[in-house]
Amino acid sequence: MRNFLAFIRRFRVLLFFALLQGIALTILFTFSTFPRSQYLTTASTVSGTVMSWSNDVTKHFELSGSNKKLQEENKWLREQLTVNKLALKAPMGIDSVVLTKDDFIQRFEYIPGEIISSTFSRRNNYFTLNIGKKQGVERGMGVISDQGVVGVIHNVSEHFSVIKSCLTKDINVDVMISSSREPGLLKWDGVDPRRGSMIGVSNDRSIKKWSQIVTGGKSGIFPRGIPVGKVAKTAPVEGQPIWDVTVLFAENFRTVQYIYVVKNILKSEQEKLEETIPDDPIEDE
Repeated sequence: MRNFLAFIRRFRVLLFFALLQGIALTILFTFSTFPRSQYLTTASTVSGTVMSWSNDVTKHFELSGSNKKLQEENKWLREQLTVNKLALKAPMGIDSVVLTKDDFIQRFEYIPGEIISSTFSRRNNYFTLNIGKKQGVERGMGVISDQGVVGVIHNVSEHFSVIKSCLTKDINVDVMISSSREPGLLKWDGVDPRRGSMIGVSNDRSIKKWSQIVTGGKSGIFPRGIPVGKVAKTAPVEGQPIWDVTVLFAENFRTVQYIYVVKNILKSEQEKLEETIPDDPIEDE
């Protein structure tokens, strides 16, 4: 109490002036029309601006939550597609019955995540994800977005992982032309982040411009049919019987943010079986 009285005594002139100023402004805004209207207009403007900022911040956090919810819904819907399942039996003949959901087992699952760091202007470009071993991510898993293939998991920690994106020198994703099923490998020359190359296509094949290029599914990293891009142009490779196919990527790697890591549940079983394949015998000379 003593300190409070000392404060009043020390600043009594300033406090008295502030009191008189407050009374004068109250009388002015109460009985004078123009200053009152100006005050109310200014107050409304300031209040509206603050509310707008508050609303923008609220919408930002709500949008983030909505995106995560939408990702979870897309994950579930994607996993219901037949391409992500393995048929336990195949229809035999025209008169066979249509397969039901009980005739399939799940082969591919999807782990939703977000890119938190990325590059696209280097010779080899890597993206960092906000998911890792704790979410079930492992090295060698494929990564896709809603638009198409993004890359392959290169390294993993407990809570983060790094993608070797399609914009790297040795990405080597097995792909095919959707209409003809002509196989090839996806490459990137390090020049244009919007375009890659499909190599290994024989030049005795006719390739239409804008044909869709999708994953071949042979490696087991991606399901068959995930979009990769479209044929932008073809040119013969000098001295070789193959086409140089320019691919316009389905995904814009400058802006991609939300992704799904592809988990092949049956990959270990497939690899274990393939290990039993004997090597070609060496022929006697």
